[in-house]
Amino acid sequence: MTPLADLLARRIAATGPITVADYMAECLLHPEHGYYTRAEPFGAAGDFTTAPEISQMFGELIGLWLAQVWLDQGAPVPFTLAELGPGRGTLMADALRATQGVPGFHQAAQIHLVEAAPRLRAAQKDALEGYAVTWHDTVDGLPDAPLFVIANEFFDALPIRQFQRDAQGWRERQVGLVDGALTLGLSAPAPLAELDHRLADTRPGEIVETCPAAAPTVAALATRIAAHGGAALIVDYGDWHARGDTLQALYRHAYDPPLAHPGQADLTAHVDFAALARAATGLRVSAMTPQGVFLERLGITARAQALARGLTGAALESHIAAHRRLTHPQEMGTLFKTLALTPADAPAPPGLD
Repeated sequence: MTPLADLLARRIAATGPITVADYMAECLLHPEHGYYTRAEPFGAAGDFTTAPEISQMFGELIGLWLAQVWLDQGAPVPFTLAELGPGRGTLMADALRATQGVPGFHQAAQIHLVEAAPRLRAAQKDALEGYAVTWHDTVDGLPDAPLFVIANEFFDALPIRQFQRDAQGWRERQVGLVDGALTLGLSAPAPLAELDHRLADTRPGEIVETCPAAAPTVAALATRIAAHGGAALIVDYGDWHARGDTLQALYRHAYDPPLAHPGQADLTAHVDFAALARAATGLRVSAMTPQGVFLERLGITARAQALARGLTGAALESHIAAHRRLTHPQEMGTLFKTLALTPADAPAPPGLD
């Protein structure tokens, strides 16, 4: 039993079962034993590798995408250049390097990062040495100004609630105790108004997930973009609707039962892109587009070919594998999706319908 598992077991024994959302929040952000507060989650030393860590091409293309949208909207000065959940700062560092030649972009950009974990803030500070950076715990701290923001693998880590369809309504999945061990169970059935729209496409026994923090986060971004201009680019894994149990844990680069290593494994769930789109009130919402298609439209193959000219042997093989991993339908190319939010009267963003 991990230290956090022991704490959770004692809490549940004293006060009763907790929601899956409460469990995820404790596992990821507990101040002493949380996954993001106690360990290095990224790369070979961690449990997973994100797209920016796979290849510099990802962050470069995202940076150029943001710069093009900024130019298409009249190059406002100043503007907020933000990232939600920036990891080690790799994406933002690559984006800034790629946009050095865009006239006026760096001079107008004010960099803001939304990051709750002190350990990761320190890594981001190192990656962005030489740049003035402001950190926030939540999106509510972002300035009221033109906002150009990237959220790569941010929404999948927000805590979810899970509900199982029942003939009499919905039963919430909860984390309880059986013989001292953490175990998933179900609440008593009850109607749930926020899931009335899912009664038509689910059957008894099926699971639907909701993410309480997702809609307020998108709404906060949408308020700023609608008022001042800008764009939000969301890249994550999931689909247009959440269906089924998608809660998963990664521990030492392998899938793990979600209750097996609380605080020592990464927990994520598939993103419901339709829910994000509904929250973007007053904005144009692009078509949800597979990551591979989006990156190909932005020219990743041409960039890959240019970088490959100076490579040989193992370095070339690694570069080719990275390109494939980011774009191939059987790897991240289809599982990961992209969605852009822009003002209704702004030009359509590149790479998206």
